[in-house]
Amino acid sequence: MRLVQVAQRAEDLARASAFYADLLGVPASATYDPPGLVFFDLAGTRLMLEGNAPSAMLYLSVPDIEATIERLRAAGVTIESEPHVIFSHEDDTLGPAGTDEWQAFIRDSEGNLVGLVEHR
Repeated sequence: MRLVQVAQRAEDLARASAFYADLLGVPASATYDPPGLVFFDLAGTRLMLEGNAPSAMLYLSVPDIEATIERLRAAGVTIESEPHVIFSHEDDTLGPAGTDEWQAFIRDSEGNLVGLVEHR
């Protein structure tokens, strides 16, 4: 697995965007306002700033989201959201152009929400 995306809470989106642009030494790769999202590319891992996000939520790439969910379900992991298409990539701004981004959500052993991601 590899890390795909980290969502980070940003109460003031402009202030947070300026902070991360300075910290990372790169401008935002995409801004969508509304709804109020800013993305940074971290060597292929997206950092998403959003006002309603909890602090540091991980999204992990998996090769087969349905098989992964079934394996985790069999192991007793809590499934919060079944696999579903969250976004279709018309261009390569946030993922491979021409693919659908599937996501599902689980709880880890500590109760943290974790996103699983597959591009098709």
